[in-house]
Amino acid sequence: MEPVRLETERLVLAAPTPEDIDQITEACQDPEIPRWTTVPSPYTRDSAREFVELTARRWADGSHATWSMHADGAVVGSIGLHHVTDHPSGAQAELGYWVAGAARGRGYVVEAGRAVLDWAFAERGLVRVDWRAVVGNVPSARAARALGFRYEGLQRQVLVSPRGRDDGWVGGLLATDDRVPQGWPIL
Repeated sequence: MEPVRLETERLVLAAPTPEDIDQITEACQDPEIPRWTTVPSPYTRDSAREFVELTARRWADGSHATWSMHADGAVVGSIGLHHVTDHPSGAQAELGYWVAGAARGRGYVVEAGRAVLDWAFAERGLVRVDWRAVVGNVPSARAARALGFRYEGLQRQVLVSPRGRDDGWVGGLLATDDRVPQGWPIL
């Protein structure tokens, strides 16, 4: 699959390119990113280069769709549909994201997430998108809730990262859901 460019009121979402490497490297020095995601720590320029190359291969084979989030020309985060699986009853994927420290609190994840989900359901034909976060990642849960995800529970030791296994909160969004935020017992 060819990479898709998406635009919102404030953001341009585009597949990461070599031009993004330095900004991705800088953003991933923030200890909050590897704390809550699978981003390695320490994060080097080679880590960012490998991420850009891997992202291109995954776009090509259709297994992932990952974008750099650009605001005013700067990389402010990353968002993607991971583990895309096709099935005769409909495709599904998992939504993942991180935001650079200086860009947090501006609603970028929700803005980008709406565009990604619109594309996922209307253009990619997904019927379900999963969301997972390490237990305690309240900002990620708030963003998922704002995007309309339904909280579906806690799974023990389900998330695997370079630091080991973590308990995870899980949620789901169906193409047929109205995306109105629902009550979440963890928020």
